[in-house]
Amino acid sequence: MFDTPIDLAASRILISNDDGIESPGIKLLTKVARALSHDVWVVAPEQEQSGASHSLTLYRPLRVRKLGPRRFAVDGTPTDCVLLAVNVLLRDRRPSLMLSGVNAGGNLGEDVTYSGTVAAAMEATLLDVPAIAMSQNLINGTTIRWATAAAWAPDVIRRLTALPWPRQTLINVNFPGIAPDAVTGIAATRQGLRKIGDNLSKRVDPRGRPYYWIGPTREEEAHAGPMTGPGTDFGAIGEGKVSLTPIFLDLTNGAALAALKRAFP
Repeated sequence: MFDTPIDLAASRILISNDDGIESPGIKLLTKVARALSHDVWVVAPEQEQSGASHSLTLYRPLRVRKLGPRRFAVDGTPTDCVLLAVNVLLRDRRPSLMLSGVNAGGNLGEDVTYSGTVAAAMEATLLDVPAIAMSQNLINGTTIRWATAAAWAPDVIRRLTALPWPRQTLINVNFPGIAPDAVTGIAATRQGLRKIGDNLSKRVDPRGRPYYWIGPTREEEAHAGPMTGPGTDFGAIGEGKVSLTPIFLDLTNGAALAALKRAFP
C-alpha cells in the first residue's frame, strides 16, 4: 500500500497509450496532466497498438524517437513504451504516477484483457508505479465526446491520488459517452463480464481468396445480464456515471485454489 497521498504538483507523471503518439486522446491527457504537474513525460507507440494487450517486442530491436522535450515515440507496444520509459528514459527519477489513455472507446468488462491502454497501466503497476487507465466510451459506436474526459479527468486524478493506493492494483476509469454536464457522478465498480461473440466479418479479396476482419463494434444493450448490471462498470456507464474499477494483478482464483489444495494435499 502506498500510504502517502501523491503530491501532484511535485510529481513526475508518465503518459502512454495504445492509440499512438499522435492520437487525440493522448494529447488531451497530456494537457490535463500539465495542468497538474510541470514534469510530464509522454512515451507512446509510434503507431496504433489497439488490442496489443500486455505484449512485449522480443524478436527485433526497438527504436525510440525524440519528438520534443519529454516526448518520445517507440516503434513497439504500450508495454514496451512503459518499460523503456521507467528503466531508460526516466531512470534518473522514476515517475510518481502513470496515466494511460485517453482511449478512443471504452475498456469495460473483459476488454481489459485485450486493451493496450490497460496493459500500459499494468506494466507501470508491475514496476511499482501507481497507474490509472482512462477510456472514453463511444456514442453509437462512432462519436467520441472528448469533452467529457477533459472535464472529468482532472477531478478523478486528484481524488484518486489523495487516497492510499494498494500495490499490484491499477485503476481502470471509463467516462460515459454523454455530454460533460449530463454525467451523473462517479461510481466505484467491479469489473463486469460481457462476451458477446467475436464480430468476425468474412470478405473476399480481388483474387477470390477469403479473409477476415475482427471488428471492434459491440452492442452492450443487446446483451445485458447480471454481469453488466448495477455495481459493474457497465452498470455505471449505463447510468451516466464515470466508472472507477480497481484491477488487481494477482489473477489467482482463491476459491478454486482452496479446492485444488484439498484435492492435492
